[in-house]
Amino acid sequence: MSARAIWKGHLAIGDLGCAVALYSAVNAQERTSFHIINRDTGNRVRREYVDEDSGRPVGKDDLVKGYDTAEGQTVILEPDEIRDAVPESDKRLELSAFLDCDKIDTLYLERPYFLAPADRQSVEAYDLIRSTMETKGVAAIARTVLFRRVRSVLVRPHGRGMIATTLNYDYEVRDPAESFSDISKVRIDKEMMDLARHIIGTKMGEFDPSQYEDRYEAALTELVKAKIAGRKPKKLPKRKPENVTSLLDALRKSAGAKEEKSAPKRKTTATSTTKQKKAS
Repeated sequence: MSARAIWKGHLAIGDLGCAVALYSAVNAQERTSFHIINRDTGNRVRREYVDEDSGRPVGKDDLVKGYDTAEGQTVILEPDEIRDAVPESDKRLELSAFLDCDKIDTLYLERPYFLAPADRQSVEAYDLIRSTMETKGVAAIARTVLFRRVRSVLVRPHGRGMIATTLNYDYEVRDPAESFSDISKVRIDKEMMDLARHIIGTKMGEFDPSQYEDRYEAALTELVKAKIAGRKPKKLPKRKPENVTSLLDALRKSAGAKEEKSAPKRKTTATSTTKQKKAS
């Protein structure tokens, strides 16, 4: 079954362009989902909006958005007012600026989507844009209206296709100083730095997402299966606390464990044992 496009538009660089379609790159539907149940009756329950003061239910047609001002007033925004204020989509994804892929601040990346040609006639122009960007090692910034909001999008080559990732706006990203300003500068001992480098060196590898298990999802799945089968769920092994007296001891212990795992085991053969006896 082929994927269904969630948006269609026109990818363009100046006068060069092609029809494109946007597809979801992340599938949250694969996760275990639950219903909210009334424990006493076993029936599902539904959410209902009620008036904060009177406690009476409010119908869908009577729901509007409100904005609280600093003076304590509430400004009511009608649905048609919001609709008229939001820019209309021209379905155009204009690549306005290019930048090196290794200079992209991942802090601003929001959600990825697959960007593909919308029809056969667009394949040639699409691949020309993609292959040129791949050769140059660049990504592109574009702006368009997605999901009733003007969004900045990062477009970059990915295999035979391209990925379009929506970006967080600057005002949405918090100042790192809010979290890092209280971190004091410390002097690191040379032995600790060397041990830490050694440990990191033994763990170097390549990113392979298939090797990382969603332990939360696996635990929920096992719990549901156990309940259906009428058995007790398997208990996850608990990590034993380690007696470490200092950071340096922790580094030495970790580095020693890595060396033991990586060192080849010595084999003792009958021949070598016989030679040792004769030598003695």
